[in-house]
Amino acid sequence: MDLAGIIRRVPDFPKPGILFYDISTILKDGAAWRYAVDQLAEVVRPFGPTLLAGIESRGFVFAAPLAYKLGIGFVMIRKVGKLPGTVASHAYDLEYGSDTLQIADGMVAPGSRVVLVDDLIATGGTAKASVELLRKVGAEVAGAAFMIDLPDLGGRANLGTPSKALLAFEDS
Repeated sequence: MDLAGIIRRVPDFPKPGILFYDISTILKDGAAWRYAVDQLAEVVRPFGPTLLAGIESRGFVFAAPLAYKLGIGFVMIRKVGKLPGTVASHAYDLEYGSDTLQIADGMVAPGSRVVLVDDLIATGGTAKASVELLRKVGAEVAGAAFMIDLPDLGGRANLGTPSKALLAFEDS
């Protein structure tokens, strides 16, 4: 199945000069969605995870069914103020400012083999911060998996963990 051909491309979103890869066209197509999840499971399985972590919010869309398919758990990495109770936080800088990610305390047992999941990796700032947050709470980050990689932006090279992507779009 040609997943790349199903993904809608939206020029100048969210700002001029950006080409947005809209995965919602895969989500609405039952056969494509099933195929995408099945293919991502084959990418993730060799990492031997005991837990998946999804980055808010599109990472949740992929990580939850992958965890179900692999028979393992799933935890959410969220932006500030979205999780109840005590949390572990990690602040980081981006090319346009700074942000903070959080994970609820006790959700990741020390030594858990975690694979980070998101829909797309571009420059990798948020993914790298997520890897650092997972390590901060005691996870062994076995790898990361993405539906889409924009390799010209170098994000996967900056993660500090092995990673794979189903699709790559050059010159994005």
